[in-house]
Amino acid sequence: MATPLSPTSLASLTSVTSTTSPHSPASPLRTVAVVGLGTMGTGIAEVLLRAGRTVIGIDIGEAQVAQWVAALESATARAVTRGRLSEQERAEALGRLRTGTDLRAAADADLVIEVAPESYEIKQRIFRELDGIVRPEAVLATGTNALSVTRLAADSARPERVLGVHFFNPAQAMRLVEVVSSVLTAPAAVSAVTQLALDLGKEPVAVGDRPGFVADGLLFGYLNQAAAMYEARYASREDIDAAMQLGCGLPMGPLALLDLIGVDTARTVLEAMYAESRDRLHAPAPILGQLSEAGLTGRKAGRGFYTYEAPCGSVVVPDALTPAADAGRTPGRVVRSVGVAGSGTMASGIAEVFAKAGYDVILAARTEERAQAARGRIGASLARSVGKGRMTAEAAARTLDRITPAGSYDAFADVELAVEAVAEDLEVKRQLFATLDKVCKPGAVLATTTSSLPVVACARATSRPQDVIGMHFFNPAPAMKLVEVVRTVLTADDVHATVREVCGTLRKHPVDCGDRAGFIVNALLFPYLNNAIKMVQDHYASLDEIDAAMKLGGGYPMGPFELLDVVGLDVSLAIEKVLHREFREPGLAPAPLLEHLVAAGCLGRKTGRGFREYARR
Repeated sequence: MATPLSPTSLASLTSVTSTTSPHSPASPLRTVAVVGLGTMGTGIAEVLLRAGRTVIGIDIGEAQVAQWVAALESATARAVTRGRLSEQERAEALGRLRTGTDLRAAADADLVIEVAPESYEIKQRIFRELDGIVRPEAVLATGTNALSVTRLAADSARPERVLGVHFFNPAQAMRLVEVVSSVLTAPAAVSAVTQLALDLGKEPVAVGDRPGFVADGLLFGYLNQAAAMYEARYASREDIDAAMQLGCGLPMGPLALLDLIGVDTARTVLEAMYAESRDRLHAPAPILGQLSEAGLTGRKAGRGFYTYEAPCGSVVVPDALTPAADAGRTPGRVVRSVGVAGSGTMASGIAEVFAKAGYDVILAARTEERAQAARGRIGASLARSVGKGRMTAEAAARTLDRITPAGSYDAFADVELAVEAVAEDLEVKRQLFATLDKVCKPGAVLATTTSSLPVVACARATSRPQDVIGMHFFNPAPAMKLVEVVRTVLTADDVHATVREVCGTLRKHPVDCGDRAGFIVNALLFPYLNNAIKMVQDHYASLDEIDAAMKLGGGYPMGPFELLDVVGLDVSLAIEKVLHREFREPGLAPAPLLEHLVAAGCLGRKTGRGFREYARR
């Protein structure tokens, strides 16, 4: 058996220089072997080469190695074309490239990163062989995002030098690197790899060893729920993906992302997460297993949730599941005038959207004063748009002229569409719908903007439930393109068609979904936020680490705790309670930490304190 890491070896890991130039890197890890030359291995190697490291690429066959070298040559040539590298820098980088088809090629490496398939058997065999090849002070890193680093380390002759280094795909662009230590890992090894990540221009986050770590631990639960939602035929793949992109600002929808990651890879990660958590939300959705077994693993196979023009391609082509054009839909009802009920931010935003699109709008509130104040906010919003050059002063004036404030819902007598945007309280909404039923003319469409309450309960408060539908705008309504169109079991086809046609006139993107808690966006978003809270509650990672991981590793515009404080912890808790009550999943129960903060009055930015503290205005 090889000797353990000596104090001298540990000292060599921590004796770093103060400069970060390619010729004198701060980290002592200067020669790096990459084992497994697929997409991730190629990306990691390119990052290392461009940071001045000597890279040894190792794979089992000459063909794989040759393909890897060609990919790096092509990538660095593109970098020269784009002005990111000079010809001399490219030549020097490629000059530091070595290859091999045997692990013995890693003999003089300071660090070995394996990115082999997600299999304990394969990875353990690699580490056992490396034990007898590399120098005693060399660090061994696994690129796994699902398997236990501790289990891999325990099988090594020197577990103290084994850790995880999880890059995100594409490694060249994604800044996050999770540095994963087990209970056996020497702090010096963690420090050396963390410094290497900094030298590469990455943002390292130190995490403990549990399946998925931070980013994937949150991401894959969300992806699994999206797959289950699609499998249940609650919404189409296109609508699920569009909802999360437009409603949350994500760079990709969840099903398209599963295809990019690999359906089989996602299944493996989720199985590892479920084995530890026993949370049914982590149990892989059956469709993931069905697609994997059929070889429909995503982009790499040319087909997964979507169909692609070729294996490893990115262009989606129509298939049997592609939605038909709207030509076959039932025609909608004519809508010329719209009533908006409410006087808050959402009501005024929705009224502004309709008026900009050319509709005559009645903005009604409980009093004339409230309605006038809401119209005043719209005037201020339009003035800001004029100031930013988004519309002319004349267009803003015409828009405002289309909005008539009213202190009674009786003013809705002649509207073809009434949209309620009052408090998120079911009894309040039911009373309002009973009123609308009395004042609106026959054939008028009645829409609720609820984000979590049952639409059918509002419909049942009227004598015409077939005319009631959900029309969930997102805040701020003038800026957000998404509208969730929520049909109940009683909604008429022409009412559904009417709302979709209106969304087109508004230049909004409608997505269809059924009448169940959370619809698409909140049903996928809030369990993810709840799981982030549980990570902090369990002391696995800090607020800042989790926020950084999701922004840098997942491409999220805001970290979960930034978003929670903006949304409001009380609002978040209310939605999570609704989801838990409807689906009865133990994993959906609100995190106790969230309940405690709400009970203490720490509701986020609006109170000056939530998960973080804010300066009071």
